[in-house]
Amino acid sequence: MEREIMEYDVVIVGAGPSGLSAAIRLRQLAAESEMDLSVCVLEKGSEVGAHILSGAVIETRALDELIPNWKDLGAPLKTPVTQESLIHLSETGSFKFPTIPPQMRNEGNYIISLGNFCRWMAEQAESLGVEIYPGFPATEVLYDKAGTVIGVATGEMGVDRNGEKSSAYQAGMELRAKQTLFAEGCRGSLTKTLFDRFELTKGSDPQTFGIGIKELWEIPPELHNPGEVIHTVGWPLKTDTYGGSFLYHLEDNQVAVGFVVGLDYQNPHLDPYMEFQRFKQHPCIRETFKGGTRLAYGARALNEGGFQSIPKLTFPGGALLGCSAGFMNVPKIKGSHTAMKSGILAAEAVAAHLLAEDMSLRTGELETYESSVKSSWIWKELRKVRNIRPAFRWGLWPALLYSAFDTYILRGKAPWTFRHKPDHAQLKLSTEYQPIAYPKPDGIISFDRLSSVYMSNTNHAEDQPTHLKLKDANIPITVNLAKYNAPEQRFCPAGVYEIVEGQPDGKPKLQINSQNCVHCKTCDIKDPTQNIDWVPPEGGGGPNYPNM
Repeated sequence: MEREIMEYDVVIVGAGPSGLSAAIRLRQLAAESEMDLSVCVLEKGSEVGAHILSGAVIETRALDELIPNWKDLGAPLKTPVTQESLIHLSETGSFKFPTIPPQMRNEGNYIISLGNFCRWMAEQAESLGVEIYPGFPATEVLYDKAGTVIGVATGEMGVDRNGEKSSAYQAGMELRAKQTLFAEGCRGSLTKTLFDRFELTKGSDPQTFGIGIKELWEIPPELHNPGEVIHTVGWPLKTDTYGGSFLYHLEDNQVAVGFVVGLDYQNPHLDPYMEFQRFKQHPCIRETFKGGTRLAYGARALNEGGFQSIPKLTFPGGALLGCSAGFMNVPKIKGSHTAMKSGILAAEAVAAHLLAEDMSLRTGELETYESSVKSSWIWKELRKVRNIRPAFRWGLWPALLYSAFDTYILRGKAPWTFRHKPDHAQLKLSTEYQPIAYPKPDGIISFDRLSSVYMSNTNHAEDQPTHLKLKDANIPITVNLAKYNAPEQRFCPAGVYEIVEGQPDGKPKLQINSQNCVHCKTCDIKDPTQNIDWVPPEGGGGPNYPNM
């Protein structure tokens, strides 16, 4: 297969906060050295920001380092946090905590659309000479004969469901680089292969995850309070399941509402999407949306493993950035600032590597990147809170008590570190739990899955090969349905997986509606047998999130 080859000094996979920060910093350093570094960023979404989904409240610490004059350059940080609260919900009532844990406090932070922020960052990168190619997913890591990463290849276009080339066929391209930085976000498809090839997770705990589901609403002005931040714990989740909600009042009468469920949950009948819809019907929540209009919907997995799950960050020819490495601070409910800082540090390591006067220093692995991360505020911040998320295995109230003890008494300096177990292994048999009777969505405050997928602007060419691969086509029926009552029907927030009865042979069948996929990666994480492999679809496919 003949593929066009393009050569760069640095190729970055993913135009999120970490990848764009790395690109900007590389070009800044090249200009300071009066030398040139060619930098290319690949993005699988149809545009920068199309697949970006976060709460999001941003801490500007890394942004201040990267672009000190960001206000003058029109960065879309328009709504500073003005007030915040943490509320415990019971089924019909609520209790406001008298204080907010220090990790969660947001003084000086901003409520933003992370997608719009990334679009602005892309503008800054391009103004410095970075080449950005949206709609081109990296689908293959390229290696030389010695096993060093030498770049990536983009996926083919115009291949039909049977694997045949159509009249619109286009071969992928090879983008070769001296250093390749992987900034794919949570559960990156290429990052997984790098973990295996270079044993990057050896010596670290398994990564753990949550599924975050979000809607953007426009509400009446009299109900809007710009800058208000509300977090809740408790109902509708039981105390043995980690999770909670957020309501963030942005500008222009908009409110972002979201719900996070830890993917270490045990009950196979639990449905994170329906828990979110049920949450919005709580008496203290639904009033916010009275007379409002839902504007957008999306879902995305997020890293929750923290400090003890960080893998080795470098390998011959490249490095991991941002959520590909798992730098999210879960108690702080933030990861953009740490992702950006990792991009800055990676860029500085690459620049020192490639711009060295001594040519012998321009080869080999970027060891200085990992050491700089470990000496930075990223490491200190994540180490300090390392025991808080895993404490929730004991249940909500014991975890809150331990978190207070760890924060106020131990100050994050406990002589122990709690360990993680893989999320998919936590699911119990369906016979151990009663099915959950979820109320039917009313179409006003709560909604069905398919209408929500419509709000995500998700699109895939229906004739392309499915990007949701089954290692064994029998397992969804013989194992998942038989033992767990087909949990993929519930943990997917987009209605991708469906058990169809009444087949000619009388046996049920798993139908994969891959055109509905919002690229959240939950199926790749939570499937109890790890039988589902998420790979990038044709370029430009998936959601197109506006203002999310």
